[in-house]
Amino acid sequence: MLTLLCVCFLLGSTAASSVQSRLSSFAGEHGAGGGTAFSFSSEQLNGPITGIRIRVNPSHVIGIQIQYGGIWGPYYGNPSGTLSEILLYRGENITQVSGKVASYVNELVFVTSRGRILKFGQPSGNSFNDFPLFEGTALRYVSGRYSSVLHSIGFHWGVQPSCYHCKEGTE
Repeated sequence: MLTLLCVCFLLGSTAASSVQSRLSSFAGEHGAGGGTAFSFSSEQLNGPITGIRIRVNPSHVIGIQIQYGGIWGPYYGNPSGTLSEILLYRGENITQVSGKVASYVNELVFVTSRGRILKFGQPSGNSFNDFPLFEGTALRYVSGRYSSVLHSIGFHWGVQPSCYHCKEGTE
């Protein structure tokens, strides 16, 4: 009986991980690398992305902070520069991210499920465009490398969880 239970558990785990892998995607990091690695992978457990803070200087994106379900994650980057904050509406998701990179991340442009376009930084360098590979998925978390600027950035796409901590948004 114990053997049968273990086999059922293993088959269930394999099926669940197979479904998860078909509903998530990651195209890699955009930018040159270097600096210290960061990731918001743990913060995504607080719910869907509900806000973004980006800090810029005249030529680069120098920091990022993401809010999940009403809880702000850690800030990664330089504390100087101009800070911009965008809060998403209830049920709104990020469906595409494009931008420009050279030695560093120069520009980030987020597109939401409501058609909003949120631009940060300067449009110079090589263009990139990142989006989910599977229908019904959206931006789950961001990773990359930073020091006094963002050296590189990557976008991880997947199914949105329920929002337990979300504030009532403007509709």
